[in-house]
Amino acid sequence: MRRSRPFPDWLPAVGLVLCLVQSALATALTNSSRLESILDKYRHQDEKWWKARSRGRRAISEGDKHLILEMHNKLRGQVYPPASNMEHMVWDYELERSAEHWAHTCRWEHGPSHMLTQIGQNLGAHWGRDRPPTYHVQAWYDEVRYYSYPYSQECNPHCPFRCSGPVCTHYTQLVWATSNRIGCAINICYNMNVWGMIWAKAVYLVCNYSPPGNWWGHAPYKYGSPCSACPASYAGGCRNNLCYKDGGMDWRPAPEIEETNYIEPDPEPVRDREPQSRAQAPNPSSNDNGERNQVTSTDQMSQQVECETKLRDRCKGTTCNRYECPPGCLERPGRVVGTDYYDMQSSVCGAALHAGVIDNDGGWLDVTRLGRKQYFTKSYKNGVQSFGKNRSANSFKVKSVPVKAVRCDTTVSLFCPFKKPVRHCPRLYCPRSCLHDGQARVFGTNYYSDKSSICKAAIHAGVIQNESGGYLDVMPVDKRQQYSGSHQNGVSSESIPNPTGGKAFKVFAVI
Repeated sequence: MRRSRPFPDWLPAVGLVLCLVQSALATALTNSSRLESILDKYRHQDEKWWKARSRGRRAISEGDKHLILEMHNKLRGQVYPPASNMEHMVWDYELERSAEHWAHTCRWEHGPSHMLTQIGQNLGAHWGRDRPPTYHVQAWYDEVRYYSYPYSQECNPHCPFRCSGPVCTHYTQLVWATSNRIGCAINICYNMNVWGMIWAKAVYLVCNYSPPGNWWGHAPYKYGSPCSACPASYAGGCRNNLCYKDGGMDWRPAPEIEETNYIEPDPEPVRDREPQSRAQAPNPSSNDNGERNQVTSTDQMSQQVECETKLRDRCKGTTCNRYECPPGCLERPGRVVGTDYYDMQSSVCGAALHAGVIDNDGGWLDVTRLGRKQYFTKSYKNGVQSFGKNRSANSFKVKSVPVKAVRCDTTVSLFCPFKKPVRHCPRLYCPRSCLHDGQARVFGTNYYSDKSSICKAAIHAGVIQNESGGYLDVMPVDKRQQYSGSHQNGVSSESIPNPTGGKAFKVFAVI
């Protein structure tokens, strides 16, 4: 009888977080026909179903696919002690498609549950600095430092599991000899909950394996001369210490590229992360209400800029406020003029690096314009050399973006009232399940009265979801002539025809 290895639920949540699915139950069957029947759920979905998934980028690029596959085979071929039955891995498009389905749920757990007896699964996530997917693959393999291979003489009747570190099961799945098919997917997940920590923008990697590994009481491979114990189906073929047979990368025919890899962005804003139910026929008389009922807003107050972007060029005709700098700007910070306050012709990200507001991982910053300064001094700070200037020019300063947690009933009038000159509001984090808070009221649509609950207004606007909560930006503005109520995302906002006082605000997504 085979048992699945228990999965540790206490792994640390850090910049790189990894976890591994337990691949089998006592009575699970590993024959390919049963796996085929499970994967049929995804294989026969039409193009519209796949485009309904909330995504606007490649599930995984051809380049990343090859890198992941090559890295797996390279690492499998160099295990020590050497393996006599290690099989060469090939890419499986059905495993890729099932991994893609799970990656787009953005749930930091293994799944879907009905497949966990039939596949192995490695998960990886990171935030901040860009990393290739092979970074995660190498990290999975690096658990070998904690793993002691159980030799055959120790396996009586079962092999001991020898792991001296927090976890070794990513490594053992990666080098499980009979796991010869792999399919992976990558997704960007916003406000992803990783063991209680909310990551504003997580890169989520899901790799599915078949047949599954990590059987309790079994060694991941057989010790011996490479390829000396290959299954008969390989007909004696051996390549780079792996049991190999001709056939190239694809064991299964590849579906159409536009269906499996690149997903065209939807022409209209995505209404929901999940496709709407097709069981209920639309009611023509209430079609407009149905369209307005579910809304997703991806409008951002934070502007994304390049490393060399000058504030002067970025601010023409726009409000200088909040910016997001990419990682790696220390190598190309652009021209920076000044110290503490900077010439408007300076690079936004370069000034933020010089001031110590961000580091080379990039990040968010707030900008405040200061008007004209008579001169600008040069200095070397935080790896950036700024220049001096002896004539007057418009200036700005940079500061970090504060983050505050608020309650479901917190209002803008109490937390961040509108004042002139316009002030910066902290980035806010709303808890989950604010939808049913009876004390929280919402007035308006798109523009909300400052007496409204910030979090409930954000749910109404589609900026956050009730089930997860999350980060958002708030911009206080002057009052509107009226506030029109509507029903969106389960929230019924109220109308104020002729407001006599107070101000207004807008909510923005953090992506």
